[in-house]
Amino acid sequence: MLKTITVKEWVSAKDPDRKLLDVRTPAEFEKGHIPGAISFPLFSNQERVKVGTLYKQVSPESALLRGLDFVGPKMSGFIKWAKKISPEKKVCLHCWRGGKRSGSLSWLLSMAGFDVQIITGGYKAYRRFHRQKVAEHSYQFYVLGGRTGCGKTAILKAIANQEQMIDLEGLAHHKGSAFGGLGESPQPSVEQFENDLFNNLNKQDLTKRIWLENESKSIGRVSIPEEFWTKMKAAPLINVERSFDERVKILVDVYADYNPEELKKSFVKITKRLGGQHVKTAVEALDKHDFSTAAAIALRYYDKAYQYMLDNNASPDIVILDVEGLTAKEAAKKVLALAESNQ
Repeated sequence: MLKTITVKEWVSAKDPDRKLLDVRTPAEFEKGHIPGAISFPLFSNQERVKVGTLYKQVSPESALLRGLDFVGPKMSGFIKWAKKISPEKKVCLHCWRGGKRSGSLSWLLSMAGFDVQIITGGYKAYRRFHRQKVAEHSYQFYVLGGRTGCGKTAILKAIANQEQMIDLEGLAHHKGSAFGGLGESPQPSVEQFENDLFNNLNKQDLTKRIWLENESKSIGRVSIPEEFWTKMKAAPLINVERSFDERVKILVDVYADYNPEELKKSFVKITKRLGGQHVKTAVEALDKHDFSTAAAIALRYYDKAYQYMLDNNASPDIVILDVEGLTAKEAAKKVLALAESNQ
């Protein structure tokens, strides 16, 4: 059986037995894919290039024949592979635009007795659907900000035990500073970060608050998509505050276990902004395992960056909240109480 479905229908579907197969090349899949999809390429990267070149330089017929040469010997393998992935023989396929590649494999699998769906418009339609959805919908975003070292991430994790929260840094695999890549797995592509963010947002209850951490538009080498960024910057902003000494202690607790050589490299990255002498002093402090001095030097730079961000923040509602001396759980309780009183 074979049928087409829209992206909206796929996103809303509740069928854990139906596996999503991405039939684009491995390179296309790696660049960005629908979360939960399984790479099931009709062509290898090299085969796709050869077919595409023939299509453009010779003729569509030549490209078709060459494609059949590649696919023919693999047809039985596709069926065996699909059975292994989905013993229930229920699959949904997509390629770039829902065209020839997904059509070819859907025909093959349906002939083998699979219950097959094809996403109309393919991966391109998926991307377009979510961008449009974010642009058109209203969200009850609440943004938590504050100077570096205030423990915002820990507070947000405590909030997440009670309310909805999207962990932008977690999705980006980066903590958003020159030191942000320490201890993190490799960052996703910009495209995959967006897909993961859209997927996460799709799981939220839009009738309730959704908490976010105040970030720059770029988090490491990925960027928050414009549609999401616009809504985020229009949301109420609660900036938590702690003393300088307390923030130094929090940073030491977070970063002191990292390799000092990696910390030094992170300081070197901001030499132009921090100043050569300050970087030299920080490196010397790290050599002595004096993490407090190094953290204090970093904070003076990031405090300036924070003030610039605050002065240029477009949020219509900014509130300062003192959480000095509070644990993350205690601070979260205070933040939630403030948000509730402002509704």
